[in-house]
Amino acid sequence: MKKIKNYVQLIENTLARQDWDREPAQLYEPVSYILHLGGKRLRPALTLAACELFNGPVEEALMPAMAVEVFHNFSLVHDDIMDAAPLRRGQPTVHHKWDLNTGILSGDAMLVKAYQYVAMVEPAILPSVMRVFSQTALEVCEGQQYDMNFENLPEVAEEDYLEMIRLKTSVLLGCALKLGALVANARPQQADDLYQFGVHIGIAFQIQDDILDAFGDPEKFGKQNGGDILQDKKTLLMIHALQKAPEIEELLGTAADPQKKVEAVKKVFENSGALHHARKTMQDYFDQAIQYLEKAGGNPEIQGELKAFANYLIIRDN
Repeated sequence: MKKIKNYVQLIENTLARQDWDREPAQLYEPVSYILHLGGKRLRPALTLAACELFNGPVEEALMPAMAVEVFHNFSLVHDDIMDAAPLRRGQPTVHHKWDLNTGILSGDAMLVKAYQYVAMVEPAILPSVMRVFSQTALEVCEGQQYDMNFENLPEVAEEDYLEMIRLKTSVLLGCALKLGALVANARPQQADDLYQFGVHIGIAFQIQDDILDAFGDPEKFGKQNGGDILQDKKTLLMIHALQKAPEIEELLGTAADPQKKVEAVKKVFENSGALHHARKTMQDYFDQAIQYLEKAGGNPEIQGELKAFANYLIIRDN
């Protein structure tokens, strides 16, 4: 994915040029902090890739790409507050390093800044760009609310779970791609197909993440597996297992030996067919994503890069 790596470097260089050394420092230092904690920068890289896919001027896609990255990090700041998470990328979260009010206000500033970035496109495409970005921003909030709702529900339907991850995770990938297509003046159908490519590959990505959380190699995945299991989280694996093997309910709740609980639940996931079902569902969404990408057309070289990116997301082990 040589091109994707080049796009990532371009995003890093652009981020480095942004001036966050301004007053009041208590507002802007946390913004600079979260933006420089790392991250793969794949979402904004997709904006640049989509623009070049349709032979558009990549430099004109830089500010919308920045909007995507700043919005994504804004959502992380507020998610960490809602989850009471102490760490992000191995470092203290914003609200832990500063305080709760700082996390809320600095996150709000990032959302406003994201809108300032996205508004820097050519006036001719501004209305369509703002429609896509605003709709996505709202849908991400909807997805987060559904995710929180699920914590208090005794059961969740599979289609509701898939809709939640579409909103919370996937629409931002779709948005990143569609913004690049709009900058390149792609045909509306091409932009829509590329959006669907992002949405479908995003759902496949999240299902793979669920699988890795339970069955991934801790050395490669970067954390001890079974975190979702210990929280009784209603992932696709858990939803299917609850339908096919109701006895799994006896394993839910706080466990005297957390590792024994993880191993027992994983065994149910395998024996009930939940693991097979999750892998098949992931593959189905991946296949649909590739169909949308091929339908969108565009530069064959960049299309190949996007296919390689899609493959990376579902065969990764971390």
